[in-house]
Amino acid sequence: MNNKIVRMKVLVTGAAGFIGYHLCINLLNANHSVVGLDNLNDYYDPNLKLARLKQLGIQEQCLSENVLYNSSLPTKNFKFIKLNLEDREHLPILFQNEKFDIVVNLAAQAGVRYSIENPFVYAESNVMGFLNILECCRNNNIEKLIFASSSSVYGLNEKIPFSTNDNVDHPISLYAATKKSNELMAHTYSHLYGIKTIGLRFFTVYGPWGRPDMAMFLFTDAVLNNKPIKVFNNGNLSRDFTYVDDIINGIISIINKFDSINFEDSNYKIYNIGNNKPVKLLEFITEIEKTTGITAQKEMMPMQAGDVESTWADIDNLIADFDYEPKTNISEGVASFIEWYKEYYKKN
Repeated sequence: MNNKIVRMKVLVTGAAGFIGYHLCINLLNANHSVVGLDNLNDYYDPNLKLARLKQLGIQEQCLSENVLYNSSLPTKNFKFIKLNLEDREHLPILFQNEKFDIVVNLAAQAGVRYSIENPFVYAESNVMGFLNILECCRNNNIEKLIFASSSSVYGLNEKIPFSTNDNVDHPISLYAATKKSNELMAHTYSHLYGIKTIGLRFFTVYGPWGRPDMAMFLFTDAVLNNKPIKVFNNGNLSRDFTYVDDIINGIISIINKFDSINFEDSNYKIYNIGNNKPVKLLEFITEIEKTTGITAQKEMMPMQAGDVESTWADIDNLIADFDYEPKTNISEGVASFIEWYKEYYKKN
């Protein structure tokens, strides 16, 4: 496999999000040119998104909609635009002006449970927004697209580990249904227009700068602030917790080796990207207790609607095609997150 790295111009949607921010940092450190896009919605605290952007040299006062701003960091070839994916006027203009080599679509309305309460937001962002991305790729001769799917597409699949060969026709949340829709839409555009697309089913990503609605953040915040933590399904849950650096290393490897992949006749591939080592939720909480030195107050709760008991990623294909190798164990990852959390929120 040819490992020569070619400098590229990359569009990263969801650039102010958790994974998008880390990807931008890594791409810039590898001397790629990056344009970041995000709508900075208030699904969770926008101040965290603004703080991520500040690390990329984008100041809050420079965030008028549909305006492309240059990073203030002199060594970073980074631009940012505040824009909705579903904006059919301004997104095509961005594509026409910037002429990207590759698009990495990480923007989406996130959250399984929120999708039950606010379904239309998911249809607009995750379905219409992704269709707009596909159309912009088609109309601007973009031949390489990587997009975020989710482990949630497996629904109530009882066979573990989850394989990309498994049937995923039974999602149990609208969020999962929109991600399955993205896969079908990408496959269609790959077939019709020759766009080479790679979909990544993410498995429970955690780490510094992580989302406040995710277990790692919720549990740490509760423990350090002497609040009870809600343990759903009475703790009988396990997740394939995957540290963000391992996820990013996987995406970077895909970007670097994209031209070497044999797409055969379909121009479309789907991969799981996870740790391949599920951890029981109570063990995860124990690691937080060990690192903080505080015993968690556990409030045992029933199963939540739209949730599943366990996730576990079969990553054999990703290993075979991209030499993917998750390296961060749960104790290292938890310690790293808590260190960031204490520094960011100025906790002793």
